[in-house]
Amino acid sequence: MEFLCHHRDRSDSLALRMELLEEHWSSMDRFAQEMIARGPTLAEDGETPTGSVHIPDLPDAATARAFAFDEPGYQAGVYRDVLLRRWRDLLGRTMWDFPGGPTEGDRFLVLGLGAGEAADLTVPAGRGDDLIAYGPLLSDGATAWLGTAALLRAPGPAAARALLTEDRYADIEVHPWQFGGRSQ
Repeated sequence: MEFLCHHRDRSDSLALRMELLEEHWSSMDRFAQEMIARGPTLAEDGETPTGSVHIPDLPDAATARAFAFDEPGYQAGVYRDVLLRRWRDLLGRTMWDFPGGPTEGDRFLVLGLGAGEAADLTVPAGRGDDLIAYGPLLSDGATAWLGTAALLRAPGPAAARALLTEDRYADIEVHPWQFGGRSQ
């Protein structure tokens, strides 16, 4: 079962986040084989972390909740909230398989929060070379569409936002993002 987990930092938590960075990485290292994608969301300066995105493939919802809420930063109060949703990997690859590599171009997390009938359920034509991860956000039982989430390379936030069908979502969030984890 694939899940998308987006921890969003609370204001003024950067020092605590940095203090716990090694603990965070050690916690995530336990899930290295299950990880589809991971990395921080960033402020507009492209450097200051504003949250963390992880897309693991885990055995069940209880394991996903433990993954999200036992994370050291969450336990210490780094985050203001956590979005944890079932997700379906429509690309069938991890971020490490992305042909654009870890640093080429600007990267974004796009979250489309659903409203009504499901939309964007297939990989957008002509965007495959820019997509790092793409798929629907789903209810716990994977029976209801709740939105769409993507990690992608794009020339800017407006181009990233244009990936989704604008009028099919209650809200679309775009966050600068970069490949995460330990330096190899």
